[in-house]
Amino acid sequence: MKIRMLVQMPDGAARNGEPWPDKGETADLPAAEAAHLVASGIAEEVPEQDEAEQAPEPRRGRRKAPAEEEG
Repeated sequence: MKIRMLVQMPDGAARNGEPWPDKGETADLPAAEAAHLVASGIAEEVPEQDEAEQAPEPRRGRRKAPAEEEG
């Protein structure tokens, strides 16, 4: 389950040896753990449609027009 952190965890706080995401960042956690954080008000669930909206759009490069030959 994908969650978004609503609070900043204290410095040094870790989950499985990794620091917690910062406030506003998302994380993908096991459903039971994520549900506990949501119920505690520490995080909110990120709906699947919200994930798609927040995904960056693929970058489209601009092609330069070919240089005109001087005659």
